Amino acid sequence: MKYLSDELLIESYYKAKELKLSPEFIELIEREIRRRALGHKIKLSS
Repeated sequence: MKYLSDELLIESYYKAKELKLSPEFIELIEREIRRRALGHKIKLSS
């Protein structure tokens, strides 16, 4: 995930939610979003 741009990471998060992918995968994306301090750009589930 570290090779994804911030924009692509956020797009991936929304697409994963839209497609109802596994909660574990979505959590992985959320952790990376938090690590990059991008939480203000989306509403994280916790």
